[in-house]
Amino acid sequence: MLLALVGNQNCGKTTLFNQLTGSNQHVGNFPGVTIEHKIGQIIGWKNYDLVDLPGIYSIRPYSGEEKVSRDFIIERKPDAIINIVDATNIERNLYLTLQLIEMGKPMVLALNMMDELLGNHGSVDIQKLSDRLGIPVVPIAAAKNDGVDELMRVVAETAENAVKPRRIDFCSAGPVHRCIHTVSHVVEDHADKIGVPSRFAATRVIEEDAEIISALKLSDNELELIGHAVLEMENEGGLDRNAALAEMRYRFIEAVCSECVIKAQESKEMLRSVKIDKVLTNKYLAIPTFIAIMGFIFWMTFSVLGKWLSYLLALGINEVTALVDNALTAYGLNPVVHSLVIDGVFAGVGSMLSFLPIIVVLFFFLAILEDTGYMSRVAFVMDKLLRRIGLSGRSFVPMLIGFGCSVPAIMATRTLSSERDRKMTMLLIPFMSCSAKIPIYAVFTAAFFPDHRGLVMTCLYVFGMLVGIIAAKVLSKTAFTGKPVPFVMELPNYRMPSLKSVLLLMWEKAWDFIRRAFTVIFAATIVIWFLQHFDVRLNVVGEGSTDSLLAIIGTWIAPVFAPLGFGDWRVATALLTGLMAKEAVISTLGVLMNVGANLGSAALGSLFTLPSAVSFLVFCLLYTPCVAALAALRRELGSGVKTVLVMISQCCVAWLAAFCVYALIGVIF
Repeated sequence: MLLALVGNQNCGKTTLFNQLTGSNQHVGNFPGVTIEHKIGQIIGWKNYDLVDLPGIYSIRPYSGEEKVSRDFIIERKPDAIINIVDATNIERNLYLTLQLIEMGKPMVLALNMMDELLGNHGSVDIQKLSDRLGIPVVPIAAAKNDGVDELMRVVAETAENAVKPRRIDFCSAGPVHRCIHTVSHVVEDHADKIGVPSRFAATRVIEEDAEIISALKLSDNELELIGHAVLEMENEGGLDRNAALAEMRYRFIEAVCSECVIKAQESKEMLRSVKIDKVLTNKYLAIPTFIAIMGFIFWMTFSVLGKWLSYLLALGINEVTALVDNALTAYGLNPVVHSLVIDGVFAGVGSMLSFLPIIVVLFFFLAILEDTGYMSRVAFVMDKLLRRIGLSGRSFVPMLIGFGCSVPAIMATRTLSSERDRKMTMLLIPFMSCSAKIPIYAVFTAAFFPDHRGLVMTCLYVFGMLVGIIAAKVLSKTAFTGKPVPFVMELPNYRMPSLKSVLLLMWEKAWDFIRRAFTVIFAATIVIWFLQHFDVRLNVVGEGSTDSLLAIIGTWIAPVFAPLGFGDWRVATALLTGLMAKEAVISTLGVLMNVGANLGSAALGSLFTLPSAVSFLVFCLLYTPCVAALAALRRELGSGVKTVLVMISQCCVAWLAAFCVYALIGVIF
């Protein structure tokens, strides 16, 4: 049995999904799109799979999520729909419910947060609500696991017996009623052919759903007849087609709620949320407060907890590496194979593995912010600013995470509400300077700007953001034309985070990082090792040899960087190894110049002038991110070709910016 879990955002959908499936779940993408979904096997119910569809407010395809949910129900034909509804805000939630009922699929309404409703002296006549909607209604409190077993019993009974809604018509006599029924008769035969109820097809046609209209294959005469019916409805009712259908649904919802629902008194949770929002969403305090909160998270992640855990993990990896190294030496393994295992696999994969604690700690804090309801406030506050450059407010958090590490930032774009915004944000994240570039900045500013290191680093970060803004404006006018998805969100009350949800999110991100990214890192590590240790005749060469394949490749591409002021093959080679990890730029320069860790002004002065040093810093700031980030980018885009194109475009932007900076500073100095 295949079940679909559908509901508004912030109604407890994720909590219910976790309660039903536990850890028996995996993550995937819908065919043809990058919108992520979860599939889980329901605990205690053999052969029952649950698909967690994106949180939506309607099935009218304004966004990718709405289209995905609609298409999944129509094309994949789940055996039943579980529609989860927030009992404390039932009127808003029931709008989606009516649209789902119109699809004519077996369906059960899970009335969530009943504990909060009852605790604030509200109530719902469950039986009457079920009778009026024509579907089973089960009260639950997902966070406490109350009523979940009963819900599954009713869902199983509904699915196995294929019990469809007892009513799908919610309009009263009038122009809307006549229009819907007229169009239903016109499209009836066509709707049967594509396997959808005629009433559902009629409402989609009236609301100008282009894909449904195309699928129905209506004749010109039929389209003309439908047009006349819609025009008559609009003229008689005084509302346009969309407003007329929305009013019809809300009129029915109001009538149902007046009969079945006793509204709760103003809850203590709401009163508490209002008090907190006086600070967190305040016109003047919202952004500084958010910066302070994220600053604390970044400090804990990259300087305290995450750094400490990474250090401990690095020590463990070093110990394991040393043990393996000694064992291979004692065994007398061929030196080349020995180098591959130790200098290639263990060194490369081990260095990337140190990112894992940082990712886990970062998503621990982000999961807490999300579960409490705070992230909704952040998106609300930032929406106005980001909309000016063609993005939604939700894009702000992934971009901010990019200052720490591009990998979790790219992974965080999964929370965005549309495919357009998601892809556009992913392309901008590399312009946010990640923490892996700090060693480059530290070494070069100490060598060329010893008295102004802080100022230069601040300028680099600001310059990266300015380039990102320019890129966003260009992208919004070219590859991603159109406007951001309308930002519609009802701010939930602040709640205590669910430990289970937080831990599951941490596990999901950690496993995804290991399973997906590390396969690419492993392969890239072997390639880089091979290029460093063999010449064109596949003879073994020493570290830093000019005869290595890596050096030869560096010599080939060095002329590309000559206009930027750093055309030496060693610099080009360091930039190549920087694709593995940005920290490798400094270590590679140290090895190739035979100075090791003593890479200072004397050594760098032989390769760079002040203008070329600044140009090099700008190029490192903007050029394509590391292999781990590229792997995450490929994972989200679902295409190796697109990832390569993004990589090339980012390098072109970096080259152009570095060239302009080099020329400008050359003129000044």
